Formats: sequence, structure tokens, C-alpha cells
Amino acid sequence: MKKLMFVAVMAIMAAGFTACGNSAPRASLKTDLDTLSYAIGMAQTQGLKEYLVGSMGVDTAYMADFIKGLNEGVNAGENKKKAAYYAGIQIGQQISTRMFKGINHELFGEDSTKTISTKNFMAAFISAVTGKKGLMTMEEAQETAQRMMQEVKARELEKTYGENKAKGEKFLADNAKKEDVKTLESGLQYKVIKEGTGAIPSDTSLVKVNYEGRLIDGTVFDSSYERGEPAVFRANQVIKGWTEALCKMPAGSVWEVYIPQDLAYGERQQNKIDPFSALVFKIELLEVNPKKK
Repeated sequence: MKKLMFVAVMAIMAAGFTACGNSAPRASLKTDLDTLSYAIGMAQTQGLKEYLVGSMGVDTAYMADFIKGLNEGVNAGENKKKAAYYAGIQIGQQISTRMFKGINHELFGEDSTKTISTKNFMAAFISAVTGKKGLMTMEEAQETAQRMMQEVKARELEKTYGENKAKGEKFLADNAKKEDVKTLESGLQYKVIKEGTGAIPSDTSLVKVNYEGRLIDGTVFDSSYERGEPAVFRANQVIKGWTEALCKMPAGSVWEVYIPQDLAYGERQQNKIDPFSALVFKIELLEVNPKKK
């Protein structure tokens, strides 16, 4: 049986014993069904303590309180009023211990002093779950939550990594003054090292490339040359700066491409690349729509 099946088994067994407080009923194995019931009860606890601690946040110092609640829940049987109350307790604890923690970490990282508003969260949650008219429709709430999560997260990240943005802007401004560097309307910059004469890919074309990626301080963070094997992918399956550059490069070209942070990974952390980092790539376009070997 799966670990979570213990809840269903305990509910079925509720009529078989009674207990109160934090005490356990005394076992009496007079019949085969008694013995089976005891064995099932014992077997269903395998991994339960780990589940309580790891997934439900139960402190083992308060196991007596867990047993008290357990007894109350089992003995409630089919009492719908109590079932609704216990469901509210369980979901409320999950909101507190999991949902809030996850949302706050997503928004504010390791800054534990910041949190979303419990009052406003619960006002909306209760309004929606009880079917009352709220301040937003469900569609508006989903759109607003998604949009503002990104905005708040970006603001928080900029407080930490804003220096990267400033350094990148200065680097690109200075770089744009060089005679051999071309700047496009999007802010993307490139320098032609070798001009190819082959086909120019569309954004849906497969391309075969060798490349080296660097931070503006010269740190190499990725290189197909080091791996000893070119990469093959569709031109629209990479960051925006790559796609824009590839769609202007004839096959056989080698360009050095300078990508503003908003055409790279923006506020996202990407392995060795911190948020708001401008990037430099040497891109060698070997083939467009290479034939499978």
C-alpha cells in the first residue's frame, strides 16, 4: 500500500475502537480480524513519522498533540461538520507552512523579513472558496498574480544585482563606439570576424554552430569548442539575442555578438550567469538545416 493510504485505512477502522485525548486504545487480539486490524495499523505507520516531519512540518516534540488530533479525527467518523473543520485546519497549515514559504522565497529569496499579506491573501481565498464576489474575477486574479509576481521579483532581484545592469549598460555603450561594432535597433551588437556566403536561417531553421559564451569580464561560462562537438538546435529555441543574430548571419560566418541583459536571461539566474548580465558570444554558424547523418 502507498504511504498515504494510512488515512483511508484508519477511517475504516474507526468503528473498531474508541480513544480520547492523547492516549492510545489497548489492543486485544482475540480474533483473526483483531490481529489483522492491529497488523494493518502497524504496517501503515511505515514512513509516517518522516512524512509528518518532512512534508507536514510536524515537530516530534508534540507527538502527543498529534495523537490527540488523530483520535479526534478518526472518531469523528462521517460527521461532516467535523470533517469540514479538520479539512480547514489541514489546508490552513499547508498554506502557512508550504504555500507562504514558497511564494515568499520566490519573491524575496533568502530575505525572511519580507512576506506577502496574510490578511489580503485570506480575504481573497475565503471569498473565492465560499463563492462570494471578490474584488477580482478569477481570470483577473490569475493574470494579476502572474504579472505582479514577475514585477516584484524583478524589483527585488534588481536591488541585489542592479550593479550588473549598470555595468552591462556601460560596457555596451563603450563597445558601440568601436568602428567595427554594429548596433541594431534592439540594442544587440555584433562584430563580423568572418563573413560567410551561405544561407541565412529563419527563426525556425535548424542551425549547427560552434560557440563560446563569456561574461563581460571575460569569464567563459559555456563553450562547444571545449566540449569538442558543435550544437544543433532551432534558431528560436535560444535567448532572443541569439535568435536575432542567427537570423542575420550567412552560413560560414563567425561573429562576436554582444547581448544586452534583456535579450539574454534578464532577471533569471542561469548557472554561472547572474541576473541582469550582458553577455558576449563568439558564434560560428556552420550549417543551416544540416542533414542528418
